Amino acid sequence: MIIGDLHIHGRYSRATSGQLDLENLEKWAKIKGVNLLGTGDFTHPSWLKLLKKELKEEEGILKSKNGFNFVLQSEISLIYTQNNKVRKVHNILLAPNFEVVDQIVDVLGKRGRLDYDGRPIFGFSCIELVEMMREISEDIEIIPAHIWTPWFSVFGSNSGFDSLKEAFQEKTRYIHSLETGLSSDPAMNWRLKQLDDYNLVSFSDLHSFWPWRIGREATLFDLKKLNYKNLINALRGEGGLSGTVEVDPNYGKYHYDGHRFCGVSLSPSEALERSNICPKCGKKLTIGVLHRVEELADREGGFKPKNSLNFKSLIPLSELISKVLNSGISTKRVWGVYNKLIEEFDNEFNILLDVSESDLRKNVDEKLVDVILRNRDGELRIIPGFDGEYGVLVLDKEISKQKKLGEF
Repeated sequence: MIIGDLHIHGRYSRATSGQLDLENLEKWAKIKGVNLLGTGDFTHPSWLKLLKKELKEEEGILKSKNGFNFVLQSEISLIYTQNNKVRKVHNILLAPNFEVVDQIVDVLGKRGRLDYDGRPIFGFSCIELVEMMREISEDIEIIPAHIWTPWFSVFGSNSGFDSLKEAFQEKTRYIHSLETGLSSDPAMNWRLKQLDDYNLVSFSDLHSFWPWRIGREATLFDLKKLNYKNLINALRGEGGLSGTVEVDPNYGKYHYDGHRFCGVSLSPSEALERSNICPKCGKKLTIGVLHRVEELADREGGFKPKNSLNFKSLIPLSELISKVLNSGISTKRVWGVYNKLIEEFDNEFNILLDVSESDLRKNVDEKLVDVILRNRDGELRIIPGFDGEYGVLVLDKEISKQKKLGEF
């Protein structure tokens, strides 16, 4: 099984750590249990130079000196006006080799600067992006990123569209997969009939060097052989996708409506009762993902489209340890426990998904074991995130088990 995180950023992106180099990315991907990682930011000249120096191409998969798997990946920010409204949409690009990447860099370099940020900004449309990439190579894959995020996504409440067709028009046929983002899961996306024919994928969108962020969302591939052709065929619906690992959408930074400067968080119905206005300061609320899904949904929850993939919702292990110990997630105390668990059980996904209860109880504090098992079974409660604030894990033993539709 290939566990892939194909949307990350390196040290040349804004608000990232200088420690986000290839060595550390590989190290923490292995600790997490991820065995295929996007390179991030191949449009940045300094990062691309490093990729070419450190990684070797093998059938479209880049290999580190230790044999770890990367795939050429970048993210593009588009800010433009369409139908008299400013649109802000992020798209993920996957490329088959350095030759194609060089052509992408050449074309994009003529439309704007590439050296100031790993995620460059351009003023052309999603339609033009597809046209440019298709002219370079039909093997370039474009995946709309975190499709519900309010500020920078295809369905975003502040700058998005109401349909993929509106955003990509006749080029929609070249879009095959959509990234759900942290604040939504597949079950929420299943409420829109227009998304039935698209593969729903999940990746971390890693920006910071906090190692628990890598692989916090991932996509599972079942490929006869790992190469770029098989990977892209899977993303295009030709077999090979097995499902996704998600965080509970309440954990995401934009699940509920709210105004973080006033500490106001509201459900969609509560926000509507207040005309989407902050009750403290009177300014407009940031409309969250759940609200936006409700606006565009054309079927009730509980429906699973034919051929949809299963998914598993998990809160990262470090978050669980932090909550059990009542200690900050970046503290030595938390990471001391975390590292001992990894030493004993190999990687985080193994601990979260596969290690038997009996083996856990032999080696792990009883309270932590109970939380790990409740995490597996969907029994943990998350106070929803809002307006850029992550959701908060609450350990409440009275919360009943509520599995989500389609979980495996």
